[in-house]
Amino acid sequence: MVANLARAWLSFSAPVAAAQAAGRPLVALESTIIAHGMPYPHNVRTAREVEALIRGMGAEPATIAVLGGRIRIGLSDDELELIGRSDAVHKVSRRDLPAVLASGAPGATTVAGTMICAALAGIEVFVTGGIGGVHRGASETFDISADLQELAKTSVAVVCAGAKSILDIGLTLEYLETHGVPVLSCEQDNFAAFYTRDSGFRADFRLDDPAAQARFIRAKWDLGLAGGVVLSTPVPQAVEMPSAEIDALTRQALAECAAQGITGKAVTPFLLARIKALTGGRSLATNIALVKHNAEVGARLALALADTQRDRAD
Repeated sequence: MVANLARAWLSFSAPVAAAQAAGRPLVALESTIIAHGMPYPHNVRTAREVEALIRGMGAEPATIAVLGGRIRIGLSDDELELIGRSDAVHKVSRRDLPAVLASGAPGATTVAGTMICAALAGIEVFVTGGIGGVHRGASETFDISADLQELAKTSVAVVCAGAKSILDIGLTLEYLETHGVPVLSCEQDNFAAFYTRDSGFRADFRLDDPAAQARFIRAKWDLGLAGGVVLSTPVPQAVEMPSAEIDALTRQALAECAAQGITGKAVTPFLLARIKALTGGRSLATNIALVKHNAEVGARLALALADTQRDRAD
């Protein structure tokens, strides 16, 4: 009954509905990266390129946002433009979803918000840039992203370039371990760090093959072990940024953030924008490249998960 009531809030785009009817795998995409993660017009152009990339690999992209009091599963070009250009788009996590839906205001879903909506829509794979986590200095501020709690309870596989390097990655991984969230890595043994390939921390398991990743994820959910799975893949080496440079710039941006009294969900957009400015735009190019790479990995995983379902039916 609850699931049926929740799905009444969903609206599916025609391409997403057609893909579902045909049994084609879907890949969820967040909209906060469009509204709050990149400047216009790079944000909208990247969103369209990522969607095209996923379609070219045989899956169907489903960019998720809140518009007109509905959870939109798949956006039109005009809706992508609206999300990317407007300054009045709310950042929507679990806490915010009821308020934004009830008000009818436009909202861009975070990692946590997108996971909730993807699960309601029956989508198993979600591609993002980097997950949120435990912020540096969280022992004083208690600033811990809602993404981590969502990963502990919502059964969606999240493909990412690790955790954003502005975070305390060691504590983020400890938090995920405490809540039973498996952290997989492909292409390397260590967990990725967004702008840089190697965080210095090992992932729980390395699985490079999409079929092996799918078997792991299916086994977890078949056992009734609810919650997400993190699949970390590193930024392409050609656009990786030096970790020493990013660390120094992050410390500078954090100091500016504190001096300006910026807190809560405004912190991450501020830090990303400030690092972009301090790097002369190089961090934006890295961000775009890693999102596209994540989309390739996510599309392959979605296809492999669909294969596991077909094998059971045969």
